[in-house]
Amino acid sequence: MSVLTAPYKPNKLTLFTAMATAIAITSGCQSLKTGSAAAQPTPMQGQNTAQPQKLESFNITGKIGVTTPANDSTGTQGGSAFYAWGQEKDRFAIELIGALGIGKTNIEYNGQTATLVSEKTGTLTADDPETLLKKATGWQAPISQMPYWISGRPAPSDSEPQLDAQNRLISSVNGDWRASFTYSGADKLPSKISAVQPQGNKVVMTINH
Repeated sequence: MSVLTAPYKPNKLTLFTAMATAIAITSGCQSLKTGSAAAQPTPMQGQNTAQPQKLESFNITGKIGVTTPANDSTGTQGGSAFYAWGQEKDRFAIELIGALGIGKTNIEYNGQTATLVSEKTGTLTADDPETLLKKATGWQAPISQMPYWISGRPAPSDSEPQLDAQNRLISSVNGDWRASFTYSGADKLPSKISAVQPQGNKVVMTINH
């Protein structure tokens, strides 16, 4: 996987201005830390518990890396990008720098249509962000599930969610994606999400809340 070493300071003003016509980003991840996820009772190790499925707002930054089987079946190929992600309910905007081989990229989803804009691809649209990402880059990633996972909760279509003794999501399954979650200290929200498929696709996302 390629590694980006230059420090990234995302232009959040640009990101949120792009979203302003559709949504308003008004709350950050602090609201998640003090919201419903933190208020739930602590279950036993590994116990599955029903969790609210409503998406909440957040603004995060970090780095995402993607690997996929090589076309010649001799190994894997990959790429990475720094990102800034703004979420408001089921709508989001993502700004990517070093975007998996296609340069600076913006991805927006209004709940019905996903749009991607980059210098290399121009403007592309699709019904869902997964189809859009694959069309633009060839990469696969469970983007629709990520807003729930970033919030430390299983997506509505997940199965087999597992929680730790602090009631934090530590693993979940969505289709053939299996996700695992890493936390820093006693944080309620994950600092890293890793998702893998048996076919060899893998996504690793670090999160700065």
